Amino acid sequence: MTHGLHKAFADAFRFLGGDRPVPKIEVRFYPYAGLRHTIRIRSGRVYVRLSDITRDAPPDVHRALAFVLVARLLARRIPAIHERVYRDYSIKAETQRASDIARRSRGRKLISSPRGRVYDLERVFDRLNRVYFDNELVRPTITWSQRRTRRILGHHDSVLETITISKSLDSPDVPKWLLEYVMYHEMLHLKHPARMVNGRRVYHPGAFRADERRFPHYEDAQHWLERLSLQRRIPRVRAA
Repeated sequence: MTHGLHKAFADAFRFLGGDRPVPKIEVRFYPYAGLRHTIRIRSGRVYVRLSDITRDAPPDVHRALAFVLVARLLARRIPAIHERVYRDYSIKAETQRASDIARRSRGRKLISSPRGRVYDLERVFDRLNRVYFDNELVRPTITWSQRRTRRILGHHDSVLETITISKSLDSPDVPKWLLEYVMYHEMLHLKHPARMVNGRRVYHPGAFRADERRFPHYEDAQHWLERLSLQRRIPRVRAA
């Protein structure tokens, strides 16, 4: 298998690298917390770390992955055939299941506390659950972020079953309805789980967006976040 992997990466460099000589390549499997791969160049040598989830993948998938990673490294367009082969493999139910299991067993989520200086996130969740979801949502682990993140205000992790809210919202300058909107957005991910559509994982389907617009302060929240993003203080809500 190692020989086949090295050959696949060497072939990718020959095909995508033009007149560049094929560098020395080191390929290893690594126990990443999910379906993640890295490729780096150091002192002229290429180091590749592949998720061990792919250890038993078919040879054509290993070859496709080699072309995908080398294309990204060299800033080249990924050959369509290899992009399709790897995408089809990555979205298979068994591959997604293996990735989720790896994340649960190996992943870490830094948990601080739902109680902040100004707001208690569990109280916010419970009120929204009662008012907008008929208490049907099971409360996951909820925490303030470790740092005052500016890029992502809220994040729902379906694998580790957590909702993280940016500590930058735990401020007397932030209206309660704005915090509630961010929490409401993350709670909608519990009601509308992500699903695969045409090979892509969709996080915000139409039903999600329709429910989001039903929040009483939706327009106010959008204007507030837009104004703050223009000031480069707090950007728009982005859920992952």
